[in-house]
Amino acid sequence: MEKSFAETTGRIFDIQRFSIHDGPGIRTIVFLKGCRLRCRWCCNPESQDYAIQEMIDKNGKITVTGRDVTAGEVMETVLRDSTYYRRSGGGLTLSGGEMLCQPDFAKALLMLGVDSDISTAVETTSFASFDTIEQLLPYIDHYLMDIKHINSEKHKAFTGQSNELILENAAKIAKRAAHMVVRVPVIPGFNDTPAEISAIAQFAAGLHNVHELHLLPYHRLGQDKYTMLGRTYTLPDILPPDKAQMETLVLEAQKSGLSVQIGG
Repeated sequence: MEKSFAETTGRIFDIQRFSIHDGPGIRTIVFLKGCRLRCRWCCNPESQDYAIQEMIDKNGKITVTGRDVTAGEVMETVLRDSTYYRRSGGGLTLSGGEMLCQPDFAKALLMLGVDSDISTAVETTSFASFDTIEQLLPYIDHYLMDIKHINSEKHKAFTGQSNELILENAAKIAKRAAHMVVRVPVIPGFNDTPAEISAIAQFAAGLHNVHELHLLPYHRLGQDKYTMLGRTYTLPDILPPDKAQMETLVLEAQKSGLSVQIGG
């Protein structure tokens, strides 16, 4: 691998080792800064702005979120757990924020992963030009694509962006990705009815070579971060869906013929 890829610089806000989410096996997740969506339920609000920020907790402690690193520096951390990846089928996952907001950095990380014989995955909204996405696809083993809603107006009301580009890209990506999984964050008041989940499942089932749908229940773990950033959390009163509701949604989604699971 050319040295220049290892020297590519990007901005991250976290690296999470030994994760069993966001792809198969044991994984290291690299969280990149920056996102063009503003999902009301986002559990990582510190990921949305590309800028390096300060978070202040209730005791006045200041934490700086965001740092500039090279792809090579990130891979030094990722490679520490190579043995676990090979034993479990795991590897490297790029998340965010939205990793497509830093395509050159993301590509460098993915290429270094491939060069190190490590499985690669991305967790993404795919809200970017397809030309940008297409450059990364040869280096991605598992493409985990969020599809949040089929109705464009409701999508824009809750995320700040319409969904036409996302759905158009989904069809194009599905034809080229080595393995694509559609994931749906299940958010009360936004997309948690059987009809809404069914619509997403039917769309996903119509994509080329897509067989899996993961339903990700809403949680409130990131709510305090909004206060720490001096922001207002706009969904303070909603509760996570209970087990019975999630099981109902699974049964509805399974009518599409897809393999459906909770979490992933």
